[in-house]
Amino acid sequence: MKLVFIRHADPDYVNDTLTPKGRREAEILSERLILMPADKVYVSHLGRALDTARPYLEKCGKEPVILDWLEEFPCRIDRPDDETKKHIVWDWLPQDWTREDRFYDISEWTENDRLRAGGVREKYEEVTAKFDELIAGLGYVRDGNIYTAKYPNMDTVLFFCHFGVEMVMLSRLFNISPMILWHSMCAAPTSLTTVVTEERRKGTASFRMLGFGDVSHLVEADEEISFQARFCEMYDNLDERHD
Repeated sequence: MKLVFIRHADPDYVNDTLTPKGRREAEILSERLILMPADKVYVSHLGRALDTARPYLEKCGKEPVILDWLEEFPCRIDRPDDETKKHIVWDWLPQDWTREDRFYDISEWTENDRLRAGGVREKYEEVTAKFDELIAGLGYVRDGNIYTAKYPNMDTVLFFCHFGVEMVMLSRLFNISPMILWHSMCAAPTSLTTVVTEERRKGTASFRMLGFGDVSHLVEADEEISFQARFCEMYDNLDERHD
């Protein structure tokens, strides 16, 4: 089975839709995806994900499954360097989150006081439980840190979603703390991340990443890759995103 995680196109967060650039990106993306026959399509209920999926769905005539839990991972916390407002849970300064060894541990990462106060563990367990249930319905039942291939298949499954929840699902498949993925990976708008099952012994499967954050469709269409989710490459790059 192949899972393809697609981040929404360049967002207009205020209106929960896409910018004009995002609409161009979604159209370009649709041309790529129609060459990739999908057996199932899941879409976040948020407008920016729905608007990203729409050109593809219209062209292929597919009906998506809308899932509320595919929304952007919502937890907010008091960040160590700025307690004047709530910050999204993965927006920590590197010099702060890297000091705590528990953040690197899949069993301990939610035990930080700030994360506990933000209800991060409860939300993470809710989302991963629903993801496990979905994957089981697709034929692969979680058993500890691996999967029983109850109904092995070569289906292709698309997820139109958001950066934060994408990293949560990957963290579940790979048994990695999402704090590492949230702060060390960056998926640009309309990027494709592809994961496949490997069944090296009959009946037992694991997941393996074939590609992360692929935006080659934008490059081929001569569409500039959005800077969303990134911060300035150098601090003196004043035209790039700062805090």
